[in-house]
Amino acid sequence: MNETRQIRDIEKEFIIALLAKLNLTTDDYPIDNEVFEYEGGKMGSISIGNKNPDDYDGDLIQVEYNDIDGVPVLITLTKNKYNQLLDLDFWKEDFSALIIYPKIEEVIVRQM
Repeated sequence: MNETRQIRDIEKEFIIALLAKLNLTTDDYPIDNEVFEYEGGKMGSISIGNKNPDDYDGDLIQVEYNDIDGVPVLITLTKNKYNQLLDLDFWKEDFSALIIYPKIEEVIVRQM
């Protein structure tokens, strides 16, 4: 089993804001307090509740923004086949480390 940690307030608030863009709340998609960092947290991606990635059942929302170094970052909130949150996935175009965690007002919705 992967080593987990407590979800950070900034991550939880960001997920809540993404859900709000979909007119959803944590009643629809509860947020687990335990997360697992992919790649040791380099890009910011987390597995919410350390669920099985093979249970992936689609993206809820994709947003993008530019990190402080100008490199585009794609952020995707996913769900599993049990209709639970699965991942908050960050993909920085040049695969470098995330420098500044985004604020919700800095992102542009790419897909809902």
